[in-house]
Amino acid sequence: MARFGPFEFDAARRQVTRDGRDVHLTPKAFDLLGVLIEAAPRVVPKAELHKRLWPTSFVSDATLVGLVKELRRALDDHDPGAPIIRTAQRVGYAFSRALTVAQSPASSVWRWILVDERRVSLSEGENTIGRDPSSTVWIDFARVSRQHARITVSGTRAVLEDVGSKNGTTVGAAPLAGPRDLRDGDRLAFGGVEATYRTSQSGLPTVTEEWPRGASLGA
Repeated sequence: MARFGPFEFDAARRQVTRDGRDVHLTPKAFDLLGVLIEAAPRVVPKAELHKRLWPTSFVSDATLVGLVKELRRALDDHDPGAPIIRTAQRVGYAFSRALTVAQSPASSVWRWILVDERRVSLSEGENTIGRDPSSTVWIDFARVSRQHARITVSGTRAVLEDVGSKNGTTVGAAPLAGPRDLRDGDRLAFGGVEATYRTSQSGLPTVTEEWPRGASLGA
C-alpha cells in the first residue's frame, strides 16, 4: 500500500482512491502504476516495462505511450513542473512523487481460475475476463468476446457477471442471467471455453503452473 498526495494505491485490493473515492483504471494502467511505484524513484526503461506488462505479447511503443496518457488522465497529472509520472526522453518513465509505503493486511483467502490446466490468480477488486489483451484473465479464443465477463472480489465474496458477451457465460449448465456469487469448484464457461473457480484458505497449490496476470490462455 502506498500513499502520494491525495491518492492511495492498494496493490492487494487492486484499488486506487483519491480522497477516499475510487479512481477508475484499466487493469494494464493499474499494473503500470504498480511497476513505477515499486521501482520509484528509478527510471524504468521502456524495454523493462514491455517485459513486465506484456510478457507474452509484442506491442509497439505507441501502446505504452497511450497507457501512460491514460494513467496521467486518471491521476489528473497535468503539471509539467511537478509530474506524478515523469518522462525520461528516449529512455522510459519514473514515478516522481514522494511516497508513504505501508504493508497492506494479507488476505486469508486465495482465489484463482483454472483454464486449460493453467491457473490465473484473482485479486481483490475487479478482475476482467475476455479476449482483450488488457484483461486480467486473457482468453484468446474467437468465441470469447473482447470484454466478456468480470469477477469482483470483495472480502469473502467473489461475484461473477457477464458484461454483454456475444456467446454468453455459464455456471454449471445454466446460462448466467445476472450477478452470481461463486463457490469453490464452480464450473464456468466463457463462450464455450471451460474454466473452474477455486478458492482456498491455505494458500495456492503448487501443482499447477500460474500464469502472469494478463497472459493469454489461447491456442
